[in-house]
Amino acid sequence: MAIANLHETLLSYTLRKNQLNLEISEYQTQKTLAAYSQADVRSIRAQDEQEIRDFYKALYEGDEEYKGKYKDYTQIPDFEAEMDKIAAIYQDQLDELTAWETQIDAQITTNSAELEEVNAYMESMKSMLSSNIQEDFKFGLN
Repeated sequence: MAIANLHETLLSYTLRKNQLNLEISEYQTQKTLAAYSQADVRSIRAQDEQEIRDFYKALYEGDEEYKGKYKDYTQIPDFEAEMDKIAAIYQDQLDELTAWETQIDAQITTNSAELEEVNAYMESMKSMLSSNIQEDFKFGLN
């Protein structure tokens, strides 16, 4: 009877181990998605910033008054304001994605710790199961 209980407990730990492995795999997939999303946001931000640079550079090169007044197009007052707006818009998105990735990392860590605990319990159960089978076999021989 004790062997059956140990075997049933071992099977429940095996099930939990498999569930944890699946969850960790799913979280790692989400983490990859978060990293790709951050790269996309950075790429779009860089494109928008380049468009602003191109606009102000063309404005600067096309207007002699600006050339006399400013050293280059980055000194035009509205240029910095536009760049700051773009930075603020995309920084919020990046902050959200970073928070999401941090949350995923925390969950992976939690599940990995539980997985290690389950593995330790399983080794203990296997040891007890093996010991009980050997004792039952020896008892039957006497």
